Amino acid sequence: MEELIAKYKVLSEAYLKDAEAQLEKGNKAAGTRARKTSLEIEKLMKEFRKVSIEESKK
Repeated sequence: MEELIAKYKVLSEAYLKDAEAQLEKGNKAAGTRARKTSLEIEKLMKEFRKVSIEESKK
């Protein structure tokens, strides 16, 4: 679970950096990277949910 949280921190920082670059500078490539990262975050959150439920059953 700690690994998932660490991965989330890295991905969320990358997402915010790219999303802000798109918003502030109109950087289209950064927008593409932000969208890709958001999909990775979504998958990671689903995995976190599974692990969290398993941990709560112990």
